[in-house]
Amino acid sequence: MLNRIKSFISGKGKKQQPAYQRQVIPRDQHTVSRSLISDPAKKVLSRLNKAGFEAYLVGGGVRDILLDGRPKDFDVATDATPEEVRDLFRNSRMIGRRFRIVHVLFGREVIEVTTFRGNAADADDESDDDRRANEHGLLLRDNVYGSMEEDALRRDFTVNALYYSLEDFSVIDFTGGVEDLRQRRLTLIGDPETRYREDPVRMLRAIRFAGKLDFTLAPATEAPIRELAPLLTHIPSARLFDEVLKLFSAGHGAATYDLLLEYGLFAPLFPATAAALEAGEPDGVIRQALANTDRRIAQGKSVTPYFMYAALIWPALQAEWKRRQDDGEPAQPALHGAINDVIGEQVKATAIPRRFSGPMKEIWELQMRLPRRNGKRAFATLSHPRFRAAYDFLLVREAAGEDTEGLGQWWTDFQQTDERGQERMLSELAPAGARNSKRRRRRRKPQTKA
Repeated sequence: MLNRIKSFISGKGKKQQPAYQRQVIPRDQHTVSRSLISDPAKKVLSRLNKAGFEAYLVGGGVRDILLDGRPKDFDVATDATPEEVRDLFRNSRMIGRRFRIVHVLFGREVIEVTTFRGNAADADDESDDDRRANEHGLLLRDNVYGSMEEDALRRDFTVNALYYSLEDFSVIDFTGGVEDLRQRRLTLIGDPETRYREDPVRMLRAIRFAGKLDFTLAPATEAPIRELAPLLTHIPSARLFDEVLKLFSAGHGAATYDLLLEYGLFAPLFPATAAALEAGEPDGVIRQALANTDRRIAQGKSVTPYFMYAALIWPALQAEWKRRQDDGEPAQPALHGAINDVIGEQVKATAIPRRFSGPMKEIWELQMRLPRRNGKRAFATLSHPRFRAAYDFLLVREAAGEDTEGLGQWWTDFQQTDERGQERMLSELAPAGARNSKRRRRRRKPQTKA
């Protein structure tokens, strides 16, 4: 991978232009190939160019081709307005409030097209309806259009501000992204504190890219994060729910979790869990679940958000459940009360849609039912719609070091054996007295009179 980056600019001993200066790299000096770009993306670029507009492949698609040649998404930046883009593509739709963008649809593939964004700091009127921020510096609306150079400086990280032209096949670098790729370094463009205040989610994006790419954060980029982490509490909970899914569903969840803890960003996302960990609850279930999720993603398997959330909130649930039982509540009512409390607290930070919170509750409740296997209970539990997820969660708990007295192996064997074997396993669970209770009682012989 490093050799690919080193070959990105040819010529030994050639002095590199400093960051934040336009650098045009011709076709024979970089590794971006048209064959690695999807046909829909090339169609969008070509049609915009033929219509007289500037259009470039930008962002992660260029970055990933330079890193490993395996891009997943393709975004396009252009000087055409959203309305002009929509007029060119009937298979498109306009979305967004803070900044309008166009999605061009090709079956299941979506090409995102954005108009060059202007430098918001140069807006003529700070009260303009196209440029609004709240008292914390968070941008609420940002529809300022500008030049290609301004667009590059408005992007978040230098490695995401690389442009590829389909007309002359060059790569254009305004911010020193090429050097940062070579150094495997993530650098925020502009003043980090200002950029984080404009959109605190940029702190989460820094962590996500650092975990995904195995990059280090540049000193200036990481310096304000711990202090500004509480700004995430001003972000709508629904948006943070989506960001959490991105953080932990990219195949690098375990590394991302460590980075969130290191930079103080986990607590704003999961305040009750963070408090439980601070009080001494173990995070083994979280780490084991994230490791399993990373393996599943690497194997091309799907992951379920409710299972991930069930693990991320498990320490908070355990702490609240214990507290309620210590206060004298019976185990089952205490569990139900704890579930309602921890979910109620969590949705204040990150919204959890009901289609996920419902199954999450069932997974937790089944953890209490799984040990109860006597009589017909085992078969009833086995037929529950969430049994498989609850069983997998049990295995995660055991792998994390929780002592369940071999419960996971018992349920594994119970699923794999036949009906006769299941009956035998259940009979072995019953106390000796219960096993003999169905034996016919012997009648005592009547006494004969002398």
